[in-house]
Amino acid sequence: MGRLIFILGGARSGKSGYAQELAKAEAERFGKGVLYVATATARDEEMARRVAHHRHSRPSGWRTVEEPHRVSRVIQGVDADSGALIVDCLTLLLSNILFDQRVGHPRVEGREQEKEQAVMEEIERILQAAHGCPATVILVSNEVGQGVVPPTAAGRLFRDVAGRIHQRIAREAQEVYFLIAGLPQRLK
Repeated sequence: MGRLIFILGGARSGKSGYAQELAKAEAERFGKGVLYVATATARDEEMARRVAHHRHSRPSGWRTVEEPHRVSRVIQGVDADSGALIVDCLTLLLSNILFDQRVGHPRVEGREQEKEQAVMEEIERILQAAHGCPATVILVSNEVGQGVVPPTAAGRLFRDVAGRIHQRIAREAQEVYFLIAGLPQRLK
């Protein structure tokens, strides 16, 4: 109960596929199912293709919940039928909270502390829910701090907040993996 696994990697590093392998193994070990929490929203045609690709890559027997903002509520509602739960991905969740006006979060211009606080509060709720979850919780996120310094204030805010949430989650997780070229490196 309350097992938390954190998987980081760059774009197309294989992190989602590795998360699926771990979830499948966890579910089989307990004879239960997998719940996949997708944070992506198809705001344009290219993103719609990416979402469709991810949907097709998952086994048909897995349940999927699309939740772009309040992932903690989904984790809190997990029942004993799930052996593993994947949240893919936290950087999309971060982007959704920082930049989506429809959910009442602060605007991109100004009020950076409020925006970061909204993200950190959801991360704390996710961690709390994960610790009480009957399933193994697998969080997936993009490592964005190894590239160039973003040229815009919004980009730098995104990178900085992503780094802070990654550090926070890594401290709580029982296992942390970093994927490079499809190869998982166990960090913790």
